[in-house]
This record gives sequence, structure tokens and C-alpha cells, in this order.
Amino acid sequence: MPDTDQQHILGAFDRDMTALQAHFLQLSGLTEHALTEAALALETLDAQAADRVIAADSAIDDLEEFIQTEAASLIARRAPTASDLRRVLAVMRAAHSLERVGDYAKNVAKRTRVLPPSAPVEGHAGTIRRMSSLVVRMLDEATRALVQKDARLAESVRKRDVDIDQIYNTLFRSLFTYMMESPGNIGPSMHLHFIAKNIERAGDHATAIAEQALYLATGTLPSAPRPKAGIEAEG
Repeated sequence: MPDTDQQHILGAFDRDMTALQAHFLQLSGLTEHALTEAALALETLDAQAADRVIAADSAIDDLEEFIQTEAASLIARRAPTASDLRRVLAVMRAAHSLERVGDYAKNVAKRTRVLPPSAPVEGHAGTIRRMSSLVVRMLDEATRALVQKDARLAESVRKRDVDIDQIYNTLFRSLFTYMMESPGNIGPSMHLHFIAKNIERAGDHATAIAEQALYLATGTLPSAPRPKAGIEAEG
């Protein structure tokens, strides 16, 4: 194949890949916003804000489906080399993780909608919002690490997963104590526990994206299991 033809093919792939990555970063922004808004809706028990998060999930689903379709088309049209194929597949896997984070944000909003006014939101909701803020930062940095093939940034995200676990474990113990005080506290506390668990799982997906970024940057996945803390480590 003449060099000019090869350069044309490579140039076309790079343009398509840049467009795909732009959509991927857009998806990351939507999921980060959804998680942030869901945590704020919880803190204020704002049912209308929770409804907006639930309604916005369809846009996340649609964009993730678009990315998967475009990625498959890119593979079929450009027949990328092994290294370029890994880039496309990493975006596809990471986009699926982001879609799952959107589902977790929607779950938080749905639980917020049914929390009674007597729910122990004060104190606990602030902790949940702090955990959510940390996950949002992890998502932002993990997606940038993947696009930029930044191993150092990806490893930094991966190491912070243990911080999310520690917050979740502390919150779990606090809610368990609250439930022991009165049977009437059990229902609302369980809702808050499941909300916290959804955000902890979102953190796991941010870590999974970071691991994809590490694979792209170094050619290997981390050999050691990611560090876990407390209840998560015991489970």
C-alpha cells in the first residue's frame, strides 16, 4: 500500500477517534452532573430535583448507545491496528461504566423521592454528598486519563477507591447504630444505606475506567487487586 494511502487511512482513523472521544467526554460530564444533582436533591429532600435526575437518565442512555454504535462502525470502516483497536475497545467499555453510573444516580434520586420527612438526612446526607463529590472527581480524572493515556493520573484515581470505601463503611456503621435506636428508623436508614451503596458502586466504575486507562498507557492491567477497606475488604 502506498505511503500516501496509509497516511490517509491513519488520518481518517484519528479524526474519527477524536470525535468518539469527544462524545465519551460528553457522556462523562452528563453522568458527573447526574451524580452531583442526585446528592444535592437528597440533602434538601427536593423531589423536583430528584425527578429531573430521573428524567435526564434517558439522555445518558441514548449517548452511550450512540458511542457503542459509532465505535463498532469505526472498527468496521477503518480496520484499526492492534493498538488503535485497544483504544476503541477501551472507550466502549468505559462508556458502559459511565452508563451504569448514570443508573446509580437515578437510583439515588428514586430513593430520595420516597424518603419521609423524618428520615435521618441531616448529617448523613452531608457525608453522602462528600462521597459523591469524591466519586465525581474520580470519574472526571479517570476519563481524562483514558483519553490522554495518562498512567500516573489513572493510578492516582485507582488508589483513591479505598477512600470511598472508608466513607461508606463509616456511614454504614452510623446508620446501623441509628436503626438500633428505634424500629421506626429502620426504613429510612435502609434507604440511605442503599443510596450510599449506589455511590460506592459508582466509585468502583470510576476505578474500572482508570484501570482501562492504565492498560492503554502501559499495555498491562494492574497485577495487584485494588485496595479495599473495612467492610468491603471483609466481604
